[in-house]
Amino acid sequence: MSKQEPGQPVKTANQRGAARLAAVQALYQMDIGGAGVLEVVAEYEVHRLGQEVDGETYLKADAGWFRSIVAGVVRDQTKLDPLIGSALQDDWALSRMDSTVRAILRAGVFEIIERKDVPVAVIVTEYVEIAQAFFSEDEPKLVNAVLDRIAKQIRGDQKKKD
Repeated sequence: MSKQEPGQPVKTANQRGAARLAAVQALYQMDIGGAGVLEVVAEYEVHRLGQEVDGETYLKADAGWFRSIVAGVVRDQTKLDPLIGSALQDDWALSRMDSTVRAILRAGVFEIIERKDVPVAVIVTEYVEIAQAFFSEDEPKLVNAVLDRIAKQIRGDQKKKD
């Protein structure tokens, strides 16, 4: 879903990165539309991941990774939201944030907690890049700061490398 400049090498898509992006989109869809997890996961797996939709080709994604993030965020949301809320500045409330930012933060925090096999730097970088795909202002910085704070709290000595 991106346009390449002529003469530039084509970057092969990271299937986990594509799964993360699709998970954020699915979580957003569930938040806005109120659809259930099984319905949304099935829709993405059958009609979106690696498919062409409205003239746009979705990247091939790691379907297991996608399912794990979406189902895990839904299952653990009552643990994730207070953790995210505690990492926000006092004048920010998770409930008042943009739905896309909420989806990015929930997915990122879920991975920090559950996917100890994935370095914090990879998780934070991937979700900041997703935020940059949707926002050009302060949101990517917010995602970076919140995920970094939570990573230090959860994983302690394992630091994000810049």
